Amino acid sequence: MITILLADDQALLRSTFRMLIDSADDMTVVAEAADGEEAARLALLHRPDLVLMDIRMPVLDGVEATRRICSAPGPTGTRVLILTTFETDEHVARALEAGAGGFLGKDVTPEGLLAAIRTVVGGEALLSPSATRALIDRFLSGPGHIGKLPAGPLAALTDREREITALAAHGLSNQEIAERLVVSPLTVRTHIHRAMTKARARDRAQLVVLAYQQGLVRVPRD
Repeated sequence: MITILLADDQALLRSTFRMLIDSADDMTVVAEAADGEEAARLALLHRPDLVLMDIRMPVLDGVEATRRICSAPGPTGTRVLILTTFETDEHVARALEAGAGGFLGKDVTPEGLLAAIRTVVGGEALLSPSATRALIDRFLSGPGHIGKLPAGPLAALTDREREITALAAHGLSNQEIAERLVVSPLTVRTHIHRAMTKARARDRAQLVVLAYQQGLVRVPRD
């Protein structure tokens, strides 16, 4: 059962999300927070599998709450999925740097949200199309480094690891990569894990950011 903490300052939205999530057989809401500080506190208390986090909240915003959750001592295992109407390059970059594993707009469909939760809890990075565009725009407009990353962190990757990392950066899931390369999803997952270890990436989301930063993924310029 996937356990979820809802963090949004609007009670009506939390209620809507709770009804949707609790309707799924494999998910349940364990707590709700109305501000970022409460979200960080409840995340450490309940240790949910995932926090569904809004960005703009009182007391402490969602990005800083994400940073507290993801930097907490000890292996919490809690993932953060940002759900917001503000998909700008600044918000996307800060959220990923803080440790978020996914970023979705609030125009996502109910089915899309449930699928996104499963994706992020499963360890894969997830960015909505508009969030991906915001991230790409950031790297097209300048260096836009996210976090303190080692120099040339992708240099140690094998050709296969670089290929799979690039496909992941283009938004493909493990299953989609496996189908394209005619290998098993387990093989893809192994290569992703090895790439993360060699690059000293915190998670798959940071590995995707590295792929853009280091030029592994070439972004077409208009």
